[in-house]
Amino acid sequence: MSLIGAMLATKRAEGLSREKLRELQQRRLRKLVSFARARSPYYRALFAGAGEDFSLADLPVTTKPQMMAAFDRVLTDPAVTMARVEAFTGDLENVGRMLDGKYLVFRTSGSTGNPAVVLYDRRCVDVASAVAAFRTFARREDLRAFLRHGKRTAGVFADYGFYLACGMSRYLQLKMPRRQTKITVDVNAPEQEIVERLNAFRPAMLSGYPANLALLADCAALDIHPDVVITGGELLTEEIRWKLTGKFGCYVQTHYSCTEAGEIACECSEGHLHINEDWVILEPVDGENKPVAEGERSHHVLITNLANRIQPFIRYELTDRVIVHGEQCPCGRTTRWLEIEGRTDDILTFPGGVRVAPMSLYRILEEVRAVRRFQLIQRAEDRLELRLVSDDPENAFPEAEAALRSWLAAQGAAGVTIVPSREPPRADPVSGKFKHVLRDIT
Repeated sequence: MSLIGAMLATKRAEGLSREKLRELQQRRLRKLVSFARARSPYYRALFAGAGEDFSLADLPVTTKPQMMAAFDRVLTDPAVTMARVEAFTGDLENVGRMLDGKYLVFRTSGSTGNPAVVLYDRRCVDVASAVAAFRTFARREDLRAFLRHGKRTAGVFADYGFYLACGMSRYLQLKMPRRQTKITVDVNAPEQEIVERLNAFRPAMLSGYPANLALLADCAALDIHPDVVITGGELLTEEIRWKLTGKFGCYVQTHYSCTEAGEIACECSEGHLHINEDWVILEPVDGENKPVAEGERSHHVLITNLANRIQPFIRYELTDRVIVHGEQCPCGRTTRWLEIEGRTDDILTFPGGVRVAPMSLYRILEEVRAVRRFQLIQRAEDRLELRLVSDDPENAFPEAEAALRSWLAAQGAAGVTIVPSREPPRADPVSGKFKHVLRDIT
């Protein structure tokens, strides 16, 4: 499938009834499963008992730890291995470049404490581009204004690693080097530098993590007037939505995505997150992977990415809790829509009033090679507790502590004590939700 083919297919699907969408899903699911069985040793074994006349529920569920442990066997191209991927990602010059000229490589932030390595083939990249082209904007008037103002897009994300936002942005820049309409501003840069770059660029679209944008909104020196603000990566609360609206004087919207599944749902003019059911199958399930009814909150979800062939994600577990709605949306879209409990890590405040968004902190820690999992807990304004899981425990804490101290000092929060914990990272015992960064000051 070419980019034009992906765009035509995506556009055609927008007019389909729910019955026709389900038929389209089933056709694409069967092609994906057939391909995975033929090319992936992992799925050949996993689906051995499913038979040829299978339903979706007949297929076993798979998880991130299972797929990462069997990484080489999951992939449908035997020439690609974890060893080669590790060597490729060891050079940051490869961000946005294709491994073997075929596959973009991403790493996830690990919202459950377990990061993943994800490959996109050209088909998957083209589908992502098609969905972005037709479904990014909740309102047509914002799209028209964005086009009038030169499609100038600024993203405040991590600008140094193999994360989805950074990697896709870099890929597009390398593909179209003469079109300087898109920049990524490093979320971990000093605030003054971020403000200066945004003011100089004058974006028509501003995107970023909600908590980071909320902190920027408090900066009087930031003088930009985007046509739309689009957030992602964390839950956009109503409090932050209204704060950003007040600062920038434009429509503020969000979306629901993950690296493994791509763009799962896009917001409409009614504020509803519509599932991209032509390219993603989303199953809300209970704790035993049994389906929950529309209107009921799930324990987690299972997603199937119908576009990715190099690394199939079929009935893949995500820990997000959602409510799927089947009632017709007033916006006119036929797809179902959802509510989501997103990532809600805490903003930390240090002596002197220095405030730090959680995404900035775990971007720092994720770059420490010795760290496999982490959890950072603020016990006092000047004291942090760091829980770690590492294959190299002797070096993990000193390296992580040094990285945190250096970065916090640059933000004006020098003198913060960072202590190791004997406890491993763990989820909240009541809610079951995992936070990388949390404030627990008694």
